[in-house]
Amino acid sequence: MGPAVAENPFGLFRSECSSALKEALASLGLEAPRTDVEKKLSIPPKLEFGDLSTSLCFDLARNLGIRPNELAEEIVARADEAVKRSELLRGVEAKGGYVNFWADITRLAELAIGSARALDERYGHLRADKPLRIVVEHTSANPIHPMHIGHGRNAILGDALARLLRTRGHHVRTHFYVNDAGRQVAILAYGYDKLGRPEPEGKPDHFLGFIYAATSCILAIRELKARLREAERAGDDRAVREIKGALDSWAFSAFELRSRRPELFDRLLSAIEGDENPEASISEIVRAYEEREEWAVRLVRGLCEKCLKGFEQTLSRLGISFDRWDWESDVLWSGLVSEVLARLDVSGFVRRRAGALELDAEAVVRALGLREELSIPEGFEIPPLTLTRSDGTTLYEIRDVAYTLIKFRDADIVINVIGADQKLAQLHVKLALCALGEREKAKKLVHFAYNLVRVPGARMSARRGRFITIDGLLDEAVARAYEEVPKHSPGLREEERRSIAEAVGIGAVKFAFISVDPAKEVVFTWDKVLNFEANSAPYLQYTHARACSILRKAGRRPEEPDFGLLSHQLERELALAIARFPEIVAKAADDLRPDTLASFAIYFADRFNSFYASLPVIRAQPRGLSDARLALVDAVRIVLRNALALMGIEAPERM
Repeated sequence: MGPAVAENPFGLFRSECSSALKEALASLGLEAPRTDVEKKLSIPPKLEFGDLSTSLCFDLARNLGIRPNELAEEIVARADEAVKRSELLRGVEAKGGYVNFWADITRLAELAIGSARALDERYGHLRADKPLRIVVEHTSANPIHPMHIGHGRNAILGDALARLLRTRGHHVRTHFYVNDAGRQVAILAYGYDKLGRPEPEGKPDHFLGFIYAATSCILAIRELKARLREAERAGDDRAVREIKGALDSWAFSAFELRSRRPELFDRLLSAIEGDENPEASISEIVRAYEEREEWAVRLVRGLCEKCLKGFEQTLSRLGISFDRWDWESDVLWSGLVSEVLARLDVSGFVRRRAGALELDAEAVVRALGLREELSIPEGFEIPPLTLTRSDGTTLYEIRDVAYTLIKFRDADIVINVIGADQKLAQLHVKLALCALGEREKAKKLVHFAYNLVRVPGARMSARRGRFITIDGLLDEAVARAYEEVPKHSPGLREEERRSIAEAVGIGAVKFAFISVDPAKEVVFTWDKVLNFEANSAPYLQYTHARACSILRKAGRRPEEPDFGLLSHQLERELALAIARFPEIVAKAADDLRPDTLASFAIYFADRFNSFYASLPVIRAQPRGLSDARLALVDAVRIVLRNALALMGIEAPERM
């Protein structure tokens, strides 16, 4: 018999199938590349097609001029000896040109269940052949207002990626990039300074977010009024109508903001109205901060640090932390941005237009033949990348190029978790790296793109202070879970009810963002997010608690399980899923697809709940069957808990 404990039970079965297939091919005088044999072994779409299946015969038969089914039948005939020697492979069959492999479910169940229970929290952690140094930069919300629902998806996906990659043995560091050197922060700094730099009231990011929105609103109304006067003087009726419409919209935003903090809004309005040229003041903050003038550093750094304290509180509630907080200004002040500009200036790809410096991105693509390498569609002409303004100050994108080089100092791969709308900006960074002669780094810079979160009926605008904050979202999720939990678990003590509600509410939000393909939009509705019956974190958590409850009620450890008695189809499906779990985790990590782990967890919970509804566990007879089912339930508990942990979701033992 093989090992009693295996990190990858299904991988051992896969290896036996691969060996049997290669032996059969060799005995027929045929040879297929080892990678082809392994790649073509896949999970069939239906249970009746085996536990593994290969379509290799279709490729080989085409070259031999015979029918795929004939070759499949020959392979099955020649695989008999390999099957007899195998520990986990029970049989091979030919069907429609495919070769289907069946596991010895008794042995595989014993190995998988025993391995899960022995490895416990380490089950599902398969070390990669070549562990890498990986930087995952995620969240990186501008320190000008509280993090909103879109930042929530970024943070939760980035954290899940880091967790998955660590299970593969990679050395992963998570970075938060503090964008403190741009115009948006300068607008906040301007408003904050006009108010006399007050100490935040309440959560600092919310307080500063109000100042940013109010300042933006007051400035927008001021600018529109000036444009209206010009349009009226010019007699441009069309422009007058358009500007008046925009003014009405901003006036309503001002009304909304003032209703929240009337005294603060009025003080800010009065201060800004007394400034002859607010735009010049804001530009001066941008310039002075970039030049590292002491007064600007005290102002901007001080308010950013206050905002980041609020971010840390929010992220802590989500169970998310960072290894490094990198400041955009530090990148700027390090001199590396100037160095990168100088290197680009002599690359032959930079030109000056109206006093500004531009990188001719299309010329980089043509000269270096990058279209196919960077998957740039034919016919898509890439716009130039502006590197500096006409006044010589740098733009965000060139600072991002310098920051990317910093991240690569201690990394083999850099993964940027950034919205899909930043596709062009990320491509620009890669092209700038190529222009610098850093083509290998460009190849290893990964844009993990994700789509938007849509809440039906909600309109969001950060400049107008109108968005759904993560804090508000979590508070509502926990409040809703608090009301829902007793319906499923009556009689809970108040302390227990609140603790479970916190775990369920936060887990529900996290799963809602992880479980959807990152390329797709998340449509956030409470009826789906907090559904205890299907396709949600509460459903998974409740299933885990159900497994824990069975084990508690049993009051004993399974001492003499007879896995040969696990003959029901549901038991087979659960045993196979437990065996496959490490490969599922590894694939989710390697493909950067945390949603595949979420999909597996839902399938697994569905199978277990069907098992629970159909078959007795504690009272099953004989005792060997009861013990085998108890061991199976224990393995289910471990797999569900570990899957939830990899998504950063708590697995309560009672609900």
